[in-house]
Amino acid sequence: MLRPQWILALVLALLVAGAFAWLGRWQLERAVQSNVAATGASETVVPLSTVARPGSAIRDDVTGQKVTVRGTFSAADYRLVGDRLNKGAVGYWVVGHLTVDRENAGQTSTVALAVARGWSASRDAATSAMRALARAGDEPVVLTGRLLPTEAPVPPDPKGDPQAMTTVSVAALINVWSEMDNADAYEAYLVQKGAPAGLTAIDSPPPIAQNTVNWLNIFYAVEWVVFAGFAVYMWYRLTKDAYERAVEEANGPSAGSGTEVGRGTGESSRTEGP
Repeated sequence: MLRPQWILALVLALLVAGAFAWLGRWQLERAVQSNVAATGASETVVPLSTVARPGSAIRDDVTGQKVTVRGTFSAADYRLVGDRLNKGAVGYWVVGHLTVDRENAGQTSTVALAVARGWSASRDAATSAMRALARAGDEPVVLTGRLLPTEAPVPPDPKGDPQAMTTVSVAALINVWSEMDNADAYEAYLVQKGAPAGLTAIDSPPPIAQNTVNWLNIFYAVEWVVFAGFAVYMWYRLTKDAYERAVEEANGPSAGSGTEVGRGTGESSRTEGP
């Protein structure tokens, strides 16, 4: 086993096993993936059309992305959304209907975007601010904010206001917005940076990275470890077989010769005896 060719084979087996072990480590590192892009990427303001398409859900990796968009608010389509927390306090959001400029949407048809414009702890104050926004007209605006996925609709309290909303559901808003015939909408809403007069800016922190485990990569990592062990085992097995053959070749012929000589001597003694 100390012959040069087997020592060289051992070095080669260790190199192969090391390469397999490195590949296993690489697969293991890739097994834990982050759902959020690199740190700070969500804070870089990009055009809305580069991260979202009308009629399609936004991707996980762009949830919470800061975007900019140009459009016009519909004065008749402001709505209050209740039970909204802002830095621990419960209140109301004022949500508007922004008709996105076609060049901003990358579409040839009208595209709608829900925008959470601001928050108020008082329903009366929120209603007053909402009315002021409706009177402001429909001048084009350029907005910056954080893009979030649409929320699921919640049926209103049967004993309360049937028009009351507690979630920013694009599906529900489309049913009450005007001028939505043949129009498309983003399956997301924008939390506006800053707030109009009479409202408080909505607290919208960057997304928290959430790690997920890719079990397929873990399986591949285990495979590479097995391959590394197999490379060393193959060297051991081949070396052992070679050693056993060498021992047999060294001991086999002499043992056979002794047996044949013994038999010949015995036969001669028995022949010459009588």
